[in-house]
Amino acid sequence: MNMSHPTPPATLIDVRSPGEFASGHLAGAINLPLDQLQHSIGRTVPDVATPLVLYCASGARSAFACGLLQQLGYTQVSNGGGVGLLAMQLQRAIVRG
Repeated sequence: MNMSHPTPPATLIDVRSPGEFASGHLAGAINLPLDQLQHSIGRTVPDVATPLVLYCASGARSAFACGLLQQLGYTQVSNGGGVGLLAMQLQRAIVRG
């Protein structure tokens, strides 16, 4: 019998500023602004094998952040792009606050 192991859900990380995050972010996302990411990621996501999906407004900051996390040893990092498109792709609500 071939039993497949379920893929753990990815942690959503919004790399925009706190103000941008408050104006609308994906439900369940964690806000780690790009300028704080390198110093905060180890406390927030200590396991470098955790699947991560990073996003921002357009995908540019999250692309940079993906490279940074890969340099720090994170192995399952992907760029989700912009918040609006990712919300549609994941069928996840955008919440304020």
